Amino acid sequence: MQNVTSTVPPSVAAPAELLHRLRQRAPASAVTHVERMPPRAGATAPWPSWTPDALVDAYARQGIAAPWAHQASAADLAHDGGHVVLATGTASGKSLAYQLPALARLLSDPRATALYVSPTKALAADQLHAVTSLGLDGVRPATFDGDTATTERDWIREHARFVLTNPDMLHHALLPAHGRWATFLRRLTYVVIDECHAYRGVFGSHVAHVLRRLRRVAARYGSTPTFVLASATSGDPADAASRLTGLPVAAVTEDAAPRGGVTFALWEPPLLPLDPDSAAAGEADLAPVRRSALRETADLLADAVAAGTRTLAFVRSRRGAEVVAAMARRSLDEAVPGLGGRVAAYRGGYLTEERRAIERALLSGELSALASTNALELGVDLTGLDAVVICGYPGTRASLWQQAGRAGRAGRDALAVLVARDDPLDTYLVHHPEAVFGRPVEATVLDPANPYVLGPQLCCAASEAPLTAADIRLFGGPVAETAVAALTDAGALRRRPSGWYWTHRGRPEVDLRGTGGDPVSVVEGATGRLLGTVDPASSHVMVHAGAVYLHQGVSYVVDRLDLDDAVALVHAEDPDWSTHAREVTDLSVAGIRSYVDAGGVGLFLGDVEVTSQVVSYQRRRTGSGEVIDTRPLDLPPRELRTVAVWFTVSPRALSAAGVLPPDIPGALHAAEHAAIGLLPLMATCDRWDIGGLSTANHPDTEAPTIFVYDGHPGGAGFAERAYRTASAWLRATREAIAACVCDEGCPGCVQSPKCGNGNNPLDKAAAVAVLDAVLARLDGDTAGSTA
Repeated sequence: MQNVTSTVPPSVAAPAELLHRLRQRAPASAVTHVERMPPRAGATAPWPSWTPDALVDAYARQGIAAPWAHQASAADLAHDGGHVVLATGTASGKSLAYQLPALARLLSDPRATALYVSPTKALAADQLHAVTSLGLDGVRPATFDGDTATTERDWIREHARFVLTNPDMLHHALLPAHGRWATFLRRLTYVVIDECHAYRGVFGSHVAHVLRRLRRVAARYGSTPTFVLASATSGDPADAASRLTGLPVAAVTEDAAPRGGVTFALWEPPLLPLDPDSAAAGEADLAPVRRSALRETADLLADAVAAGTRTLAFVRSRRGAEVVAAMARRSLDEAVPGLGGRVAAYRGGYLTEERRAIERALLSGELSALASTNALELGVDLTGLDAVVICGYPGTRASLWQQAGRAGRAGRDALAVLVARDDPLDTYLVHHPEAVFGRPVEATVLDPANPYVLGPQLCCAASEAPLTAADIRLFGGPVAETAVAALTDAGALRRRPSGWYWTHRGRPEVDLRGTGGDPVSVVEGATGRLLGTVDPASSHVMVHAGAVYLHQGVSYVVDRLDLDDAVALVHAEDPDWSTHAREVTDLSVAGIRSYVDAGGVGLFLGDVEVTSQVVSYQRRRTGSGEVIDTRPLDLPPRELRTVAVWFTVSPRALSAAGVLPPDIPGALHAAEHAAIGLLPLMATCDRWDIGGLSTANHPDTEAPTIFVYDGHPGGAGFAERAYRTASAWLRATREAIAACVCDEGCPGCVQSPKCGNGNNPLDKAAAVAVLDAVLARLDGDTAGSTA
């Protein structure tokens, strides 16, 4: 963490005043829309009649005289034994809704226990503090996570009654050793699943089976706990919670908590003037380039700090968070020496003690602002924030509102600013505010039937206790039966009269988060100091040999990436260039699940095999983006079997749309990029969760084809969602391309930061023609057009 100075900023600016100040330094066109959400009064309810006096008194000591109506409603349902999900806005007090029935039971039954599960250790630590601060005798709360010492774990198993943990510890430690937890499990009355909207995709599918394993093991000891789930606002929370737990779940969605007014601005960085040298060289027809969203966010963050506004900037990548913090510090120090010390970066990959120190500094007021990844979207209760700057659409409306809701706590007014990246989806959203403010948030997508999830999870369950026919119904019925048969044929399971047994000595190695193995450690070669970690899936791109790696504002260059030992060796260096990996992809169709024949256009959903390899990287001059050179890399290919949606367009349909054969590759490539960019409008994903491929004549389809596939083994549910919403998805894609102000295609419409072919070829106008041809045919078929 940076040294914090005692420099005191000016008095705090109100949100509306701060937005006025920010707009003064930008062109009038930068703010494309301002949405003002008025404050809302709260509605309380009486304490439920079953609430112990000791618990009422404990909340009264914290200034809580009565629960909000939604808290009391959810708590009543849970107390009566109903499984319930509370899906209300950020800072609506969801924690009291699950604390109330769980703590009441612990106080009234001295033998009862409760389990709290959250997606992050920071959130569990925050909840531990909240429960401990109530000062209730006999509750004995304790966190059980990877940081818990061995001696403490023994005490927790024997004495703790309110255990706070995460899915990884359930999976790796508690369930495999359930015999040592027998007393706790026998008395288990409530299971709290906090921030359950975070369990999506492959991770969510794994967690769904971890919870089924928990239910199964608890039943062996005679308990059937009530599940209470808390979620940010989401589409159809009852259905998502039911799929996650395998239980019928009722939803409470009416938010009765008070809320301060929110001013929410959509901000598009201005176009940069054409470089005079380029104009002189006759390059005036080059695609327009916008000011970097990172640069714009850094300036907004610096302006907010200078105005005395406590601000959190959310940035999509770890590197981006470091860059924004460094630029903001530099700008502030140039204006007021020492003021830059009030800004820090925060991201995953930091060591635990570094993160805790930064959190304390922000809460104490030593820091005024953070540039953070989504590591702070959930977790620490960051009281006292006045503004949030969101650098790039975070992938889902659920995340957008979760991040925006981090400001304005305790009923104060707040400012939120979404800064658009030069990206098709961001460009679309800042010019279509109704897509941000006029629509419900997405439904959480997860698929417990994914065979790459189901099979390994059944092995885990069998290693904990033999599988029975009842267990097969619990884990999915027919699909689980098929998976068990396949595992038995493969020798992983053995059938006996009492059930199916795990055949190996050790436990199955199953990675819940789908990262593909242990994280890669980033180590300073000269000192052996551990700087941080990178997940295996990102290591080929982020820490290949020659890559520039940022940590706490300091630049490092990677000397060597050792995949066998999962370590990247780096040295400190501050080059005037950045690095950008280039990847090649090949795809083959393994099977078709469903299709629509729309006469000249085919829409398909099926299984595909994808082979990708990072083959080189570019070095680009910092500032200008000029390509210095391209250097080869020798990294192994990675293979992925997953689910894809694809559509074919016959050459005759393309010809009728005016797309000539030489233009087909560029047209399909441009449409593919934009379609990937716009899919997060329809599914709870972002463009980094998915991949794509386009070709003028694919050998498996024998036609011009565009593929979009899930970037996780077995799929994550995103391709299925794209298939079901194909017309709405592709129509938004068409509008985003056509509305862009550029002539030939730019990052705001058809260029992609992920492209392994250097965004070549691309044909913007022909892409619109292709999508017009596809939509004209799909719109007449209901199978692929319903949302």
